[in-house]
Amino acid sequence: MLQKFHLKRSISLPINSGTFLILAAVLALLVANSPWSDAYNALWQHEIVFRIGNFNFFNHGGHPLTLMSFINDALMTIFFFVVGLEIKREILVGELSSIKKALLPIVAACGGMIFPVLIYYFITRGTPAEVGLAIPMATDIAFSLGVLSLFGNRVPLSLKVFLTAFAVVDDIGGIFVIALFYTSHLDVTYILYSFMVLFFLLMCNVMKVRNKWAYILPGIIMWYCFMQCGIHATISGVVVAFAIPAVPRVKIGSYISHIHESVDKIPEPDSECIILSHSQIHALNKIKSASDKAISTLQSLEDSLSSFVSNFIMPLFAFANAGVVLTASHGGMEIGQITWAVMLGLIFGKFIGIYLFTWLVVKLGFASLGKGMTWKNLTGICMLGGIGFTVSLFIANLSFGNEVHLLNEAKMGVLFGTVIAGFLGYAILDRTLSKDNSKYSCN
Repeated sequence: MLQKFHLKRSISLPINSGTFLILAAVLALLVANSPWSDAYNALWQHEIVFRIGNFNFFNHGGHPLTLMSFINDALMTIFFFVVGLEIKREILVGELSSIKKALLPIVAACGGMIFPVLIYYFITRGTPAEVGLAIPMATDIAFSLGVLSLFGNRVPLSLKVFLTAFAVVDDIGGIFVIALFYTSHLDVTYILYSFMVLFFLLMCNVMKVRNKWAYILPGIIMWYCFMQCGIHATISGVVVAFAIPAVPRVKIGSYISHIHESVDKIPEPDSECIILSHSQIHALNKIKSASDKAISTLQSLEDSLSSFVSNFIMPLFAFANAGVVLTASHGGMEIGQITWAVMLGLIFGKFIGIYLFTWLVVKLGFASLGKGMTWKNLTGICMLGGIGFTVSLFIANLSFGNEVHLLNEAKMGVLFGTVIAGFLGYAILDRTLSKDNSKYSCN
């Protein structure tokens, strides 16, 4: 039951955010190429201050965060925190919970990360653009599942699960890349502070502390320590997520028994009375208390934050980062070597890597295609893997944050690559999926 609930939830939530992301990205492009472009660019340079005496909490190395930095370094930490919660859930009870389940999407994701990087490297090697190797390796789960949702019940559950699982593994790869290759100078003092906070979080977990604030407040402190120590601040979100308890205080069987007992104790209400008695209120409060204990801290935080991340943080990030000026100073479009490297990596690298590695692991007998998956409809899913929007833009900012010209080229590659991969993936799936809408209905 838990696993079925998890699958429906993880597949349905990102679909709405995909629409918001598209609208935000289109709006950013329109504004950035309109008479309001100067005001748009100036907006992100406003300083964000949270001052206590002479101490500004929102600072990096003593310098106040700009609105752009606040979005990319603070709000995106919440995004990566939710990603971390989803990854932990997948490892515990989802599609990464066993070798048998996880092998196919893990191998597919590895291929989908290796080939785009190789294509990007061969195009940009020996140039300043080479530092953006990781840009085309990501898959945007919101966009890709959003495209898949357009087919409704024509899509086998196995395809949705496969896409979700390898996109999650992609996220893990992206997190490691950010942690290892986008780390500046290291401040040992703040690293030690971070370890102290992590130790506190782990002790809370061991002592079965389930209060959310026992993890949120230390998590905020850890974010500040990461900001100052040189490791990219968003990684703190993932670290804190893995310290969140995933086991509820009350097992589901005990909870159901408790509910039955409480319901039986509620006196039959007067049909004309709309005011509950004290005994009825007491029984209902006991049910509410038991319900809170039956939901783990991990699932509770994920449920609380998912809508905020999907409907606010990700669209805001898209609006702030997708506003690339389409025309360069020479009058043409802002397209260069990086643009082609990112585009080809997303469109061809992701497709070839995911499909080839999936084919190899199946043909070697280590795994098999799920029910309803065919080599034909799998081509469409592999193409959707080239939708790299959110994390690709994020890594582009880390790679070329101080080089506006190179950053704009990278953004153009991400935008064009995402749109083309999404269109081709949709076209392939439309031709290969069954036209029988009820065939894969979950009802």
